[in-house]
Amino acid sequence: MDAKVTWHKGLTFTGTADSGFVLPLGGKKEVGGDGDGFLPMELFAMGLAGCTGMDVISILTKMRQDVTSFEVKVHAERANEHPKVFTDILIEYVFTGNDLDLKAVEKAVQLSEERYCPGQAMLEKAAKISHKITIN
Repeated sequence: MDAKVTWHKGLTFTGTADSGFVLPLGGKKEVGGDGDGFLPMELFAMGLAGCTGMDVISILTKMRQDVTSFEVKVHAERANEHPKVFTDILIEYVFTGNDLDLKAVEKAVQLSEERYCPGQAMLEKAAKISHKITIN
């Protein structure tokens, strides 16, 4: 996998990777940026949410669970001192569906956590990761 960012001005960049999609990156105004793009650490959090979310929905589809709505929220605490790494991460899975089996949902989350999601595997080396499951 290859990724790159291209600088435009100040703290404004665009990022791209093998997929060819382009996204804006920027810095907060209080550190000299223009607030015109994703913060790099936000992308870590979104990457983690996407990684585990894709695992979980794929597993639940194979388990024939009728999920009608699904969100993965990542709540990340960061160290106060530089480098401001993630220290505690809560991954919150929010499901809506028809007759969802809690055991199947828990199994899908566990498989993502322990076997499939490289995002969790990497970040758990630096931060405590916990999980919360909500079924509406």
